[in-house]
Amino acid sequence: MPLTGAAIALVLAAPAFAEAAKPAPVAELVRAIDIPYQQFRLKNGLRVVVHTDRKAPVVAVSVWYDVGSKHEPKGKTGFAHLFEHLMFNGSENAPGDFFEPLKQVGATDFNGTTYFDRTNYFETVPRAALDRALFLESDRMGWLTGAITQATLDEQRGVVQNEKRQGDNRPYGLIRYKLTEGLFPPDNPYGHTTIGSMADLDAASLADVKGWFRDHYGPNNAVLVLAGDIDVATARPLVEKYFGAIPAGPKSVLPKVDIPTLAAAKSEVMKDRVAAPLVLKAWAIPGLNDADSVPLDVAASVLGGLASSRLQNILVKEEKLAVEVGADSDDFAQVGMFTVNAIVRPGVDPALVSKRLDEIVADLARNGPTADEVQRVLTTSVSQRIGGLESVGGFGGKAVALAEGELYSGDPGFYKKQLAELAAQTPQSVRDAARKWLGRPAYTLTVVPGERAPYDEAKVPPPVKVAPAPELPPKNTRGPIPAAGAVADLSFPRVERTRLANGIELIYANRTTVPITRGVLSFDAGTAADVADKLGTQALTLAMIDEGTAKLDSIKLAEAKERLGLDIYTSSSADRTTLSFRAPSANLDPAVGLWADIARAPSFPESELPRVKNQLTAAIAQELTDPGGITARVLPPVLYGAGNPYAKARGSGDAKAVAGLTRSDLLDFRSAWLRPDKAKIFVVSDRPLAEVKGVLDRAFGDWRATGTGGEKLFREDRSLPAPRVILVDRPDSPQSLISGGLRTALKGTDDLLPAITVNDALGGDFLGRLNMDLRESKHWSYGVSGNFTRNAFAAPYVVRAPVQADKTGASIAALRDQISAFVTTRPMTQVEFDRAIAGATRSLAGNFETSAAVLAAMQMNDLFRRPDDYYATITQKYRALTRDELNATAQRVIDPARFVWVVVGDAKTVRPQLDSLGLPVEVITAASIAGANEESNNGR
Repeated sequence: MPLTGAAIALVLAAPAFAEAAKPAPVAELVRAIDIPYQQFRLKNGLRVVVHTDRKAPVVAVSVWYDVGSKHEPKGKTGFAHLFEHLMFNGSENAPGDFFEPLKQVGATDFNGTTYFDRTNYFETVPRAALDRALFLESDRMGWLTGAITQATLDEQRGVVQNEKRQGDNRPYGLIRYKLTEGLFPPDNPYGHTTIGSMADLDAASLADVKGWFRDHYGPNNAVLVLAGDIDVATARPLVEKYFGAIPAGPKSVLPKVDIPTLAAAKSEVMKDRVAAPLVLKAWAIPGLNDADSVPLDVAASVLGGLASSRLQNILVKEEKLAVEVGADSDDFAQVGMFTVNAIVRPGVDPALVSKRLDEIVADLARNGPTADEVQRVLTTSVSQRIGGLESVGGFGGKAVALAEGELYSGDPGFYKKQLAELAAQTPQSVRDAARKWLGRPAYTLTVVPGERAPYDEAKVPPPVKVAPAPELPPKNTRGPIPAAGAVADLSFPRVERTRLANGIELIYANRTTVPITRGVLSFDAGTAADVADKLGTQALTLAMIDEGTAKLDSIKLAEAKERLGLDIYTSSSADRTTLSFRAPSANLDPAVGLWADIARAPSFPESELPRVKNQLTAAIAQELTDPGGITARVLPPVLYGAGNPYAKARGSGDAKAVAGLTRSDLLDFRSAWLRPDKAKIFVVSDRPLAEVKGVLDRAFGDWRATGTGGEKLFREDRSLPAPRVILVDRPDSPQSLISGGLRTALKGTDDLLPAITVNDALGGDFLGRLNMDLRESKHWSYGVSGNFTRNAFAAPYVVRAPVQADKTGASIAALRDQISAFVTTRPMTQVEFDRAIAGATRSLAGNFETSAAVLAAMQMNDLFRRPDDYYATITQKYRALTRDELNATAQRVIDPARFVWVVVGDAKTVRPQLDSLGLPVEVITAASIAGANEESNNGR
């Protein structure tokens, strides 16, 4: 296709990429990773690790127990995970929900997880609330069994079974069971999943779970990590005070684990309601303390972890046999699983893909990777590790690195050894490990489209609590739960604005926590700018944007990013389309040069277009098999009206339209929307503004727009959709996904603080009424939420509730009752108000601990036309709110009678339940919405 005039101008204006720029050596990047710590041990055996990080007045509290699913005896699968849930239901001196006293003090990142080797609990709290966090963690370590009742067991059993249903309900959701059972013999401790079986969960008794606690939850089986605004001199007396009196218990016995080797290659075929076949191959490998663990990690990245991986280059780009590939070396404490997988391109024989997977893996095992492949893996891995360690806690921060090292390897600094081993890898070391472990027979699982086998449902559903059971009074044997001290107002980084030589506005903040720079090139486009009669044009444009530039093809482009430790990614919201990057600041100049090359000179090569179109249409087909993907197509016209630009947000687009798109369509979209006069650049970096601006000016300063830009038209629409139920039939679904949509009169640029704050008590928080009713009281769901979807020109309210299939109708009735009562007879209480204000103001330091969070806030402030210091002054805004004001806002904004309910579930089970709700029920199929593309009159 010939280039349009505007496209030619844009391409010719692109800068030359500085190919000669040398990336920083891996050794220099590794030196940037350091988590200094001190440690001590209590007389009862509790191991304590302390890391000081004064960047924010918060402390991460992380408790890791040496108990996981590998410790479960036969007939008690899922026990470790079930018990993790029970640990959140209060203890003898702190009865009630564990989240309540943490929310009051502004805790962030509070949760718990269970896996094969461990169970952990964690929260990040303001420094002034550390006493409370330690009291709570110690009380459930030493004073729990008296608070475990049959009612709490029944409650959390139901919640866990719905967590299991939710995972199983997804496309390919049953693979995890086949994989563990196919790779490990039944008597291997790693031979069953952490979630367990319905039958074993049914059988769990009160005596069983209390025995589990006594056997595994002693302090001598635990590691406590404190990371953040704390030092060992302060930590030691606090830990002694709260944990010192807990007696040691039985020591967890490390189970005997052999790394199994299959006698011969083993293959299975499983049917599932999926859009495309998937082929997966797996091998059992050593655990993370084995010398071969790190080289196997590198092998997995070479095969499928890099953007330029062998599976991607060969199966997706060259031979076009697959639409998606991956590889992973998942190393646990004692064993691991090495997997490669491919989603097969429609029309291709899965057996051919299986054969090619075998050949590609065998070639790596025989010949090893190249030196360049190893170097790219090392740089990428280290760069990602640097970025991940900016947070002190949560799911992957510094506390996690220290706790894992101590629990699994007896060394909190084990991460340093891993990094040293990583930096020492060579093509030969990777080849040797791959040859040793991947040369053995593989387990192969092929998932093909078809009807699922009958679902293994729970046989003993837990009873429904008609009214909440009265809470047991605290024993007060340890005194009251400690109060939290005063917390200073948030110190949000100063945001500075300037302009590049061509007028693009640069919005910048300085954060020196880690030597990383994050940048976002944000265009005033978004899904609202998609082409009305060609939905998916934006998605395909973004998918093609890094498939080549004027100087580099897609493979060379991916390799260049990896050599720099550079991540470049695209995304879109309703209002904005973004091209973002994250790179070590040591590589800032060449990284920005490559980023600008992609932004300014994407070539949209005709040779790559058919493949990428196939990948996108396969993704669309997959969305139509997933409950969330189906909902994303049905709900937008309900929330906004079919003629609203926001109604174009229907998954990845219209498959037929995408199939018909040409290179010219993509060039036209880019010329209209992805242009400098529609762009702003947001940056958070440890480098000073002057340096960042100089780098950006060299890359973007001479970029000029030509031609006419696109236009989004938002016309006022006062019409409201008729309340009803839209049921999308998805056969064999063990769960139904309920989404309630309410079109409001709000816009994102309005002051939504009162609406968002009052919603904390209804649907915006774990402790909100919707979640506490359906999850904690009735146990019909793993989690329920209700939130305002905030776009610049609209802010509808959306409830999301995945529930067990046989409770679908009753769940909608319960949701309607809760929402109605909230705006009529039972408005926000003083307790809920105080909790919302305290939680919101005290959590600010934890919420903005990372540069990624600061960067997102800067973009939201700009989009919603708020001042750059909005978050620096938000504490005063919260304190000025009143409960009467909030309740009046809820009554004005939320109309319970106007909701439209979208349900994705099995019609034969669900429809009779819905007919009892007194609402019209419309039944459709996923196939009927596949090509639904109501034309909008808001084209560009």
